[in-house]
Amino acid sequence: MTTLEKGPAPAGQGEPLVVLSGVQKWFGQLHVLQDIELTVHRGEVVVVIGPSGSGKSTLCRTINRLETVGEGTITLDGQPLPQEGKALANLRAEVGMVFQSFNLFAHKTILENVTLGPIKVRGQSKADAERKARELLDRVGVGHQADKYPAQLSGGQQQRVAIARALAMEPKVMLFDEPTSALDPEMIKEVLDVMVSLAQGGMTMIVVTHEMGFARTAADRVVFMADGQIVEENTPEEFFTNPQSDRAKDFLGKILKH
Repeated sequence: MTTLEKGPAPAGQGEPLVVLSGVQKWFGQLHVLQDIELTVHRGEVVVVIGPSGSGKSTLCRTINRLETVGEGTITLDGQPLPQEGKALANLRAEVGMVFQSFNLFAHKTILENVTLGPIKVRGQSKADAERKARELLDRVGVGHQADKYPAQLSGGQQQRVAIARALAMEPKVMLFDEPTSALDPEMIKEVLDVMVSLAQGGMTMIVVTHEMGFARTAADRVVFMADGQIVEENTPEEFFTNPQSDRAKDFLGKILKH
């Protein structure tokens, strides 16, 4: 994987695209997101790391409203997230999401999986959607699998199809929620390589991951969460070599020894 020399988000990196302000979230008595303040600029790659149960996935899911928030605001491109209905469907079209599980439709071919959204939601013609889908499948390295069904592909291939499916909607931002955690080790690199190339291409990305190599090479900024709070954020170089908080030092001490 190529190493990217990426510093902090430069001033010219684009205006704020995703802004979370004063976000609070409870599951019953459990305060899972506490006073979250986070701004992601257009073209920025933000990697969210932290121990299990720290609120990383919940944070990710609030940005396309798979989870509602108790207090605070989230805006996408200056617009507050809609509550429901068609406006919410349109929002989800602007926010690509790739999960741990690939969530492909088992009874549809790979090509059909990727064209479904553009045809149904974006109103593209079948011919246009298929042409674009084949380009994207080629881009993620599974173009030759277009006529197969998900069960005929490896986990790594399925996850790359899921990335192509999200990209087919031409989203403004891509969310990745631990996209490699369900994969065998040899498949992880092929998915991360696709994500690195997206980052290099200027896609705005928010990535929840345990893959510290990806955080080091592809992130503009690392956001470290613990106990529902953003404890620390910095450039990858600064975060990994000079963590400021005891929580981050403890976390890095545990994971970097192995």
